[in-house]
Amino acid sequence: MTSHDVTTGAVTWPDQLYDLLKRANITQFAYVPDAGHRVLIDRSLADPDVHSVALTTEEEGVALLAGADLGGARGVLLIQSSGAGNCINMLSLNKGGKFPLLMLISMRGEFGEGNPWQFPMGQATQPVLEAMGTIVLRAEAPAEVIPTVEAALTMVFQSGETVAVLLTQRLIGAKKFA
Repeated sequence: MTSHDVTTGAVTWPDQLYDLLKRANITQFAYVPDAGHRVLIDRSLADPDVHSVALTTEEEGVALLAGADLGGARGVLLIQSSGAGNCINMLSLNKGGKFPLLMLISMRGEFGEGNPWQFPMGQATQPVLEAMGTIVLRAEAPAEVIPTVEAALTMVFQSGETVAVLLTQRLIGAKKFA
């Protein structure tokens, strides 16, 4: 159930990303609904081999994935930059408990943003995550997504680190704001 670019017939980078996560034995998808993660969310919901959990707030995902690790499962947290700030206090759980955490964050408040409400957290996401000890990687173009997430998967699941991959607005595009 992959989607394709209608003009070229090529598999899209979000589909390649979902396939990579599955090959890495990711079985827990924690998310707050977001258009930037639409393909990952839709595919996880349709996949009987994974558990896809809609969160009421982003920080719930940090605890959910710590529990998944304790149960021997691997997971990913899918959120938008505007919600990353909600996770800051909960990231102390990962620091203290040494739980691995992979976050894929769709960015707002960057390249081409028209919504003034998205700028504060969009601009603060990377430095605030880094202040909490999170390793931050960025994907700016489709060709960067898979190698960047592969690197993050190694860092998270072999070294037990907390890693956020920022899927930038150059990559996902800016939403229209009226």
